[in-house]
Amino acid sequence: MPRKEEATQQQQQLAAAKRAYKAAAEEGNRQEEARWANVIGDILKNRGEYVEALRWLRKDYEVSLKYLPDKQLLATCQSLGELYLRLLQYNDALIYQKKHLELAKDENDLIEQQRATTQLGRTYHEMFLKSDDDHCSVRNAKKYFKSAMKLARNIKENPPSERVSFIKEYIDAHNNIGMLEIDLDNLDEAERILSKGLKICDEEEVVANDDARSRLHHNLGNVYLELRQWENAYEHIRKDIVICKNIGHRQGEAKGYVNLGELHYRIQKYNDAIASYQKALDLAKSLEDEHALADQIGNNIETVREAMKVMEELKKEEQNLKKLERNTEMARGTESERKCLLKQNASLDCLVEKSRMIFAWLKLREYGKKKKRIASELCDKEKLSDSFLVIGESYQKLRKFSKALKWYRKGWETYRLIGNLEGQALAKINIGDVLDSSGDWAGALGAFKEGYRMAVKGNLPSLQLSALENMHYSYMIRFDDAEEARRAKLLIDELKQSNNRELEPEGILGDCCSETKTELDNLSTDDRSDGSFSPKKYKPNPSRVKSNDIDDELDENMPLVSLLQSVKSIAKQKTACGSAPNASSRPCGSPTQSISRSTGSFTVNRKRVRVILSDDEGENEEDSCSRRMVRKCTEEGIATSGELTRKYPNSPAHEVQDVSPVASKCTFDACTRSNLGSSTCSYKSGTPKLGLQDGKDFRLTGTSEAGGNSNADENGNSIYIGSGNLFQNETSTADVHACCDERCQHIIFKIDQELVHVDLDMCSVGGKLDIERIKVELSCLYYLQLSREKRSRGLVPVITHMKYGGRTLESVETLYTLTDHAPGKGFIEVSVGVMVPKNVMKLYIDCCEELSEPPILEVVRKLYNLEVSEDEIVVSDCQLRDVSVVPLLNALQLHKTLAVLDLSHNLLGNGTVEKLKQVFISSGQNYGGLVINLHNNRLGPAALFQICECPVLYARLEVLNISGNCLTDACASYLSTIVRTCKALYSLDIENCSITSRTIQKVADSLDSESVLTHLCIGRNHPVSGNAIISLLLKLATLNRFQELNLNGIKLSKPVVDSLCQLAEHCCLCGLLLGNTNIGTECAIQLIKPLSKDTQELVRLDLSFCGLTCDYIVGLRDEASLINGILELNLGGNPIMKEGCSELASLLRNPQCCLRVLVVNKCELSLDGLICMLRALSENCSLEELNLADNISPNEIQALTDSSGMVEQNSNSLLGDINQPKSSLHKAAPDGIETSPHEMCSRIRTPQNRIGPSECRCMQELSASIKMAGNLKVLDLSHNGFPREVTELLFSAWSSGARAGVADSHVDGNIVHFSVQGNKCCGVKSCCRKI
Repeated sequence: MPRKEEATQQQQQLAAAKRAYKAAAEEGNRQEEARWANVIGDILKNRGEYVEALRWLRKDYEVSLKYLPDKQLLATCQSLGELYLRLLQYNDALIYQKKHLELAKDENDLIEQQRATTQLGRTYHEMFLKSDDDHCSVRNAKKYFKSAMKLARNIKENPPSERVSFIKEYIDAHNNIGMLEIDLDNLDEAERILSKGLKICDEEEVVANDDARSRLHHNLGNVYLELRQWENAYEHIRKDIVICKNIGHRQGEAKGYVNLGELHYRIQKYNDAIASYQKALDLAKSLEDEHALADQIGNNIETVREAMKVMEELKKEEQNLKKLERNTEMARGTESERKCLLKQNASLDCLVEKSRMIFAWLKLREYGKKKKRIASELCDKEKLSDSFLVIGESYQKLRKFSKALKWYRKGWETYRLIGNLEGQALAKINIGDVLDSSGDWAGALGAFKEGYRMAVKGNLPSLQLSALENMHYSYMIRFDDAEEARRAKLLIDELKQSNNRELEPEGILGDCCSETKTELDNLSTDDRSDGSFSPKKYKPNPSRVKSNDIDDELDENMPLVSLLQSVKSIAKQKTACGSAPNASSRPCGSPTQSISRSTGSFTVNRKRVRVILSDDEGENEEDSCSRRMVRKCTEEGIATSGELTRKYPNSPAHEVQDVSPVASKCTFDACTRSNLGSSTCSYKSGTPKLGLQDGKDFRLTGTSEAGGNSNADENGNSIYIGSGNLFQNETSTADVHACCDERCQHIIFKIDQELVHVDLDMCSVGGKLDIERIKVELSCLYYLQLSREKRSRGLVPVITHMKYGGRTLESVETLYTLTDHAPGKGFIEVSVGVMVPKNVMKLYIDCCEELSEPPILEVVRKLYNLEVSEDEIVVSDCQLRDVSVVPLLNALQLHKTLAVLDLSHNLLGNGTVEKLKQVFISSGQNYGGLVINLHNNRLGPAALFQICECPVLYARLEVLNISGNCLTDACASYLSTIVRTCKALYSLDIENCSITSRTIQKVADSLDSESVLTHLCIGRNHPVSGNAIISLLLKLATLNRFQELNLNGIKLSKPVVDSLCQLAEHCCLCGLLLGNTNIGTECAIQLIKPLSKDTQELVRLDLSFCGLTCDYIVGLRDEASLINGILELNLGGNPIMKEGCSELASLLRNPQCCLRVLVVNKCELSLDGLICMLRALSENCSLEELNLADNISPNEIQALTDSSGMVEQNSNSLLGDINQPKSSLHKAAPDGIETSPHEMCSRIRTPQNRIGPSECRCMQELSASIKMAGNLKVLDLSHNGFPREVTELLFSAWSSGARAGVADSHVDGNIVHFSVQGNKCCGVKSCCRKI
């Protein structure tokens, strides 16, 4: 209903009610007089006119009290209590609400008792939110809400009459308790209770536009906001707004838009946030007495505008930081290096502060990691500890509590080593906060107590106060211990009084209290004049002092390496560094909730002061920029930091000539990243080895050992280097414009003054040249030819751009031209943007040299991967054997820290696992998760014995993948021991390990209810009996956390399917893989119901080759709750036939369908079926990958070919080679310009004549349907028998519309893959594929 019409109707109702009241008063009908006064008050209350409403309700109360029985006061007291609550007059509200409860008890009216207890709970809840230490209020709120829930349940189950339905009150009781749990920071419990309320709405068939539903959606939106589940939050907020709008509840609609604005604000979509807040403000202003709400919304709008300014400042400071990083790289090895590092640290402090102000936690993590790197280079343990806390903070805000705990503990340990009591207290308080958020309340209280003890020992009042406030919160909220809470409160009051002043939060990251503080303060004005550090933007806190003045002992110009010993010998004490960053939780469901926020980074929580120095950080100390320091270089010679246009290669700024003597030092842009790493299992290549040579040139090939003869291999890569390098030769580099071997077919690259010869055949992926692979190859080869001295720093280059003849190479098409016209002649100039640390790569090469073993280039490439941290070792598919892997294992033993080890798809045996055991034991790591991936090797049962004998793994091992190894049943006892003793193990993959029922039974017997196992894969093992599977399923049903089961390739009987249904009913499955189990349509349909329950979160379902027909598609399509959750569905190999295509199309058109990946290959869909499905995608916005391979029979294609007269076209195809880069393909029609049927058909021609439009109708329809599927990113049409001409036509359609300019293809024989840039169509092994 339009707003104006609604307001008119309310006005008419109000006028009619006033006339009725006047008539009743004149007649002396006191009951009607009171009733109409109540009606008028209710109308005014709904309009937001609370003061006027209160006047009329007072009339109702006075008349009822004076002339009517006590029972008539029930409704009056309820209305007055609710109105006083809205006006924040809590004492008056409690008076009438308690009187309401007393009257209801006197009348023995359970319904009114339930309403009264609900109102009392709400009032005490509001009082709790407005106070700092009101223990009684939170107790009373819990008591009355629980009492209201109990009464509502009793009335619902035993209604006093058939006309009484207490469903809505029962639902509201869930909402109220859920709302209270939100404010107690029990988000998981709140989600469970509120979701249960929605489930009751569905079960009781409550209408869609019901206010009870809106309240649940509102609070669930808040829960998901705090959990950072943005999509879920948006969905519930949207539903809340829609319902409130439909029922005319303007106050609720305004709050819904407030929540929506909060969502946009948190993800830095500031324009959307302002638009949402403006809608909320307009609604609030339309309510006469909602001034507080309107004011708060207005404050929020101003806050967002301030955040926009902060974001602009942050971007400017990022430009300053980039300039500083460039200057630092140019100053490496000089006396100015330390000054540059100090400036970088100051700039990062400013960025950390600003990212906190706008809740940009991902950026905070990035800056924290950079701070860690800088602190490591400065040899400053205190700054390093601070950076650990920053990283921990970011992870805490991102709700990755295990990682936050890891980094806080690292910070605490480092502070402990340097004797810094303040840092230890800070870290302990932060650890307590994380433990509290993760549910370990006893551990949190212990950490707060320990933090308080350290603060007292160090005489740190601010941290004492923070620890005490956290202890007070724990006693009051978590443990309901009024006596201890009172004692903590007394200590807090005494501490505040002893300070004799109001405690102000101190800017932690703004302080420079470490051994490098004075060095920064002493920088000259000239040093600061470059704009990289502004004292106005960031000032050290003058209250911060150093207990030990060590700066006099340090020379700011001394080499950094000289600090390694001196710093360790100097004791440091950090003193006043406390702070309390913002960690407030916004109360939900209240008309007076505080929705304003501060852009300051150190606001104090109402109930718990969360002391955080810094939160999220990387995975280890050596990965400082290995994952996020990949930069795209700006043009050489351009050193300004504020010019954003530098990252656009076509910008006129790139035509500026070098004017600086250091122009050859390549600068970089921190905003543009280049993905230089190779995918884990994206392609398989040979294992080139680099051999040590004595005074001889050597060549590098993809498969052979290095040879001593420079002419040994015409297609090899030649590396020409000088003396003192890892690989030496005597080749002269005087003639830099030509290769010394005329027969070589390679390209020469020049990096600094070094020449690197690369065979481009080694830089292809899927048969195509890959520009990023070339950069990786160049970086690795360049690093290998550096001298030992230069390699000792462990810094590897990140290549930003390449130039040939003054032209920047932006794609591979220019390289194609080079290989055609100038192989081996001239060179390509390469710019290095930044040097990033890769310690493991350096250690591996050093170990190879020590063992006189040639480094395996593929291993070097994998270790160079910039997408993973130094704690993550991904060296898969390198043809490693037990002997050749020894240098890598030695390097890992020296490196110590390890979180992920992936040695899959190699040729490793039991000897490697035995050596790995020594690596783990020697690391000294007794905590922190560990992932071990050894699938597809040559391991035997004894390999598992080594794992059993490694006690370090008992607490660390979380993921173990040993699939594809011939383990046999001899591993049964070992596997059982691993499952039983490794308490952290949550994922176990033993697929295709030649095990039988015996081992499966052993695994089942080793499971107990305390197991944390969530993922289990036992597929493709045989023979496995049904009884063994049933026994396993029964045990899995007792696990609280189990989520995903893989039974691919095991034939399942009807009793096993029955047990699967029971498992689905007891567990919240997110993945069920039953491919090639032959369960049939009937059993598959049987699984639909248990998988569709509301508590399920199934996202991955594999029913390939199960003998399903279109009847299953019908059942699946009709189960809305199931298709609303599945992201990946595999139905390949089932005889769905053409008849099932319409059902699949209907499923895809369903607006609730959220599929991202759909596999229906080998389903006999026919050409018409493919067209039908692709057309349905015009209405689908979620599907990204579709596999339609092998669905058209050869007979159908032959009939189509014969009828159309299509024959093989000559080599001069109209569209060219479809495998060439996109720029060399036929240009598709511009968007909005349709291609006529005649033009489309003219592309498919015989050598003699073009075929007519009517003769290629199917191809027209298929091409048009592909174009309509604009959201697809990957389409597989392989093995459908399409002629080349048709494939070209289809790719032309694929390349139009939204995919214009980013379309890609992989066509080779029967393989027809269409994709977009950034999405790999193939190459990743099925066992390594992740959803």
